[in-house]
Amino acid sequence: MNAVDTRSAVVSARGLRKAYRNKVALDGASFDIAPGRIVGLVGPNGAGKTTALKAILGLIPFQGELAVLGRDPRSQRDELMNDVCFIADVAVLPRWIRVGQAIDFVAGVHPRFDRARCERFLANTQLKMDARVRELSKGMIVQLHLALVMAIDARLLVLDEPTLGLDILYRKQFYQRLLEDYFDEEKTILITTHQVEEVEHILTDVLFIRDGRMVLSAPMDEVGERYTEVLVDAGQLEAARALSPIDERALPFGKTVMLFDGVPRTQLSGFGETRVPGLADLFVATMKGTYA
Repeated sequence: MNAVDTRSAVVSARGLRKAYRNKVALDGASFDIAPGRIVGLVGPNGAGKTTALKAILGLIPFQGELAVLGRDPRSQRDELMNDVCFIADVAVLPRWIRVGQAIDFVAGVHPRFDRARCERFLANTQLKMDARVRELSKGMIVQLHLALVMAIDARLLVLDEPTLGLDILYRKQFYQRLLEDYFDEEKTILITTHQVEEVEHILTDVLFIRDGRMVLSAPMDEVGERYTEVLVDAGQLEAARALSPIDERALPFGKTVMLFDGVPRTQLSGFGETRVPGLADLFVATMKGTYA
């Protein structure tokens, strides 16, 4: 992120590179993540999101410099994982496992798991300790997943597409409970997703990754100040284009929307109605150069 003190950064990466045979997954990626932030690592499939997470978690070798909570994940992974919690999508819970067994497993592998806190959370649900995952509704699985996550007192929580396969109601529930019952200024959350609309409202910072490189790294309030969408009046098209919009799309009835980067909003207001672009529109423009 911009203006992050690298000495206190939760994650500080410089020139990360990782290649798999003929495929370059990370191509000189550099970024910082400050403490007490909720950061979205957003990119299309194959952009390098998961590879970046694996590097942060010490799961793969890589080239470049990387410090996570002040440690090198390549040589200090065991120590690092005491302060890190990694959760993949909710579908990873084995269907045969019972609720109590899932709690026993997490308690056995993570030193900062608070069983009492987990059980207090579950006490407010309909979940029974002897119920198997295959017997649970999707909503109950979300509740179990949340209970396991929120009972781990980790400084860095890494979520890799955590709501994959869930419908919009359960996705919203997952993120809302995470925000209300888990996050505080002592914790940092890193979320990878390609469903930007559902995390936009909780993010403090965003990282856009494309072809193994970071193409945007900024706090959300800076994004709102930097980018402007204009619904350009028909007679103003050429004048607006002279200011070099980074993207343009046509709407019905002859309307045109242009996206500008770094142009003062006061300068654009004469061309038509202005607004802050949604993160999804900005993502599509950044990744493809055009709106889908």
